[in-house]
Amino acid sequence: MTARVVVEADGGSRGNPGPAGYGAVVLDPQTGAVLAERADVLGIATNNVAEYSGLIAGLRAAGELGARHVDVRMDSKLVVEQMSGRWQIKHEGLKPLAREAAALARGFERVTYKWIPRAENGRADALANSAMDGTPVSRNGPAAGGTAADASAAVAGQGSGAASKAGTTSASAGATSAAARAGSGAAPATQGASAPGGWVPRVEAPTRLILVRHGETPRTAEKRYSGRGDVPLTDRGQAQAKAAAGRVGLIADDVAAIVCSPLTRTRQTAEAIAARYARKPILEPDLIECDFGTWEGLTFGEVSAQWPGELTAWLGDTSLAPPGGESFDQVAERVRGAVAGLRAKYSGKTIVVVSHVSPIKVALREALDGGPGFLHQLHLDPAGVSLVDSWRDGGVSVRLVNDTSHLTHL
Repeated sequence: MTARVVVEADGGSRGNPGPAGYGAVVLDPQTGAVLAERADVLGIATNNVAEYSGLIAGLRAAGELGARHVDVRMDSKLVVEQMSGRWQIKHEGLKPLAREAAALARGFERVTYKWIPRAENGRADALANSAMDGTPVSRNGPAAGGTAADASAAVAGQGSGAASKAGTTSASAGATSAAARAGSGAAPATQGASAPGGWVPRVEAPTRLILVRHGETPRTAEKRYSGRGDVPLTDRGQAQAKAAAGRVGLIADDVAAIVCSPLTRTRQTAEAIAARYARKPILEPDLIECDFGTWEGLTFGEVSAQWPGELTAWLGDTSLAPPGGESFDQVAERVRGAVAGLRAKYSGKTIVVVSHVSPIKVALREALDGGPGFLHQLHLDPAGVSLVDSWRDGGVSVRLVNDTSHLTHL
């Protein structure tokens, strides 16, 4: 396997939003040989969602092939500019997909993004149309034993079946318009992009996150700031962890992974859940609690007495950190990356995530599209269970928040 590959990706929607699909092809940059092809239907989605889905599928295929350098080529100016960091991602429905793509990209040594005219992206376009026509593709090597040249010839025969790019009369016209917006310094308008309005029936399994806060610790019981301090569960906390394992078992007969923060209290809670599934917890450092700095181990009253100004400012601004600590914005950044990575790795499966108050609040805030105040307005109990489903088109459904029904007997 060559260390460097080219990924050509595309997606389209017949209606925008409408029946959508994506396609991606991985090529050897020296010979042009087809190394992998991916295509699938998305259900009802927009062009932009389909294009991002094609990129994700291409990056995932390149990773499975062991590539280290990836050159992405797409005829979507929007995706190329956003993934290159030159355009902001303003549409909420695209942000989870962009984060998923970014998490996959971090798995390579180098990823570049280049816009190409639509006429040069025919292979991926044809795969996207094959998906929308009911022919998903997931294979390595040339199509049906053919060569990349054969695939190009087949694409040249595509006619009216080309994926619909609503609102764009031609690739060059779309690129010119996008370039004009970029040159003006204004963030580009999303080309008709919007998540499917209202509730759309789902035909594919969601990626399900079962979010579990750790059980009680001595600091939890005393209502002290408990961040990076590595305190174990109390006896009551151990009982709560076992009860949480039972609640998780009612939600999922099996899980793909049990992931937790590396601190003792989360590992102990995760181990209680893992015992039910005969699995070993996977440690994820980015799921660790916020670093409360010099406030660690203190009560709210003690902090208020010693740092009244700093505490008031911190409560009103998520970009501020406690003295020597970490801001909630910093927590959110690492948690977003961790969650995106889990969704990419375990797409369509169920994952148990055992963490702390701040990371779980961040994950729920992202899912519910909440503002900064959400972090201070949501309460999470020890061993409380929350549930978030998500789909590749950006759809999210929060099904449970801080369920403690399993703790009533303790």
